[in-house]
Amino acid sequence: MAMAAHRFPSSSPLRSSLSCILRSSRLFSSQSSDDQAVLTVETSVPFTAHKCDPPPRTIDTTPKELLGFFREMSVMRRMEIAADTLYKAKLIRGFCHLYDGQEAVAVGMEAAITRRDAIITAYRDHCIYLARGGDLVSALAELMGRRAGCSKGKGGSMHFYKKDAQFYGGHGIVGAQIPLGCGIAFGQKYSKDETVTFTLYGDGAANQGQLFEALNMAALWDLPVILVCENNHYGMGTAEWRASKSPAYYKRGDYVPGLKVNGMDVFAVKQACSFAKEHALKNGPIILEMDTYRYHGHSMSDPGSTYRTRDEITGVRQERDPIERIRKLILSHELATASELKDVEKQIRKEVDDAIAQAKEIAMPDPSELFTNVYVKGYGVESFGPDRKELKGVLP
Repeated sequence: MAMAAHRFPSSSPLRSSLSCILRSSRLFSSQSSDDQAVLTVETSVPFTAHKCDPPPRTIDTTPKELLGFFREMSVMRRMEIAADTLYKAKLIRGFCHLYDGQEAVAVGMEAAITRRDAIITAYRDHCIYLARGGDLVSALAELMGRRAGCSKGKGGSMHFYKKDAQFYGGHGIVGAQIPLGCGIAFGQKYSKDETVTFTLYGDGAANQGQLFEALNMAALWDLPVILVCENNHYGMGTAEWRASKSPAYYKRGDYVPGLKVNGMDVFAVKQACSFAKEHALKNGPIILEMDTYRYHGHSMSDPGSTYRTRDEITGVRQERDPIERIRKLILSHELATASELKDVEKQIRKEVDDAIAQAKEIAMPDPSELFTNVYVKGYGVESFGPDRKELKGVLP
């Protein structure tokens, strides 16, 4: 990624202001005018378009946004690494799919939209929950099955939700969230509220029939839905070239426009999502293929190195890592020193450790919770006790 050649001297008010932010307990939260100085960024590679003109590669940003991206992605990375440890310690049970490597997709998408816009995704959902405004304690509590989790400890890793931020989960059935996302977009168009739905799925789900059925209806009705294929190149343990005759997922809609995006470049993701939202509101569905990569295996039960080499993983870390890309931009513009960024990462590690400690102290759900939230209120039986005796019958 190239940037404009403008530099800020080490003695400038901007540098002093950002140094204060970096050293404070409220990292990257300053509201000073210097934080809003305009920087021009160029995406790392051009967009590749299908049936549409691609957006420009240049995008304006600010020091505050750059530093914010660094912090947000670093928090996500640290949380997922901690989740690995918690799973191995058997404090997280069941399935657990980690997102480290793909953070730029969650952060860049959120930067381009509002909380009135909706997001629905598959089971690799922890970091998207954070991007939607979720906090570390409720995320980690959910992973550990505690009652203060974002789904009351009953959803676990695959079923995160945040109702007040239009985050509809977290779905364990491969591809099942795609028609649901199109349904949310149908409601948005019906309500005429000028919002869109981002419906995320992986390359492993890209061959699902329900994707094409839902896309057909979305195109017929010009629904404001953006289908986002997070192509991390491996559906479970199967490389995309072994599973897809045509791995150009941005073209898969045929009659629907598409865009291939470097999903390891947070600014490319932001630019593409902003472009896609504007398109969807005017013209209906569009597909975004995010070319990204996961560092962990498909899930915690998969070592992730039997179907790909360790050299491949290391190579992506060294050449395409989304956090390191932002770190280099910050350092090249002298917005912070390498030491200051290390201090930020130390602070983030402490925040995650503190959140883990808090989550561990939270109790498990009461056994009666097993029978709640099964039916919509007003229909069927509201709740059963652990002895399976009816506690409350809503309908006679």
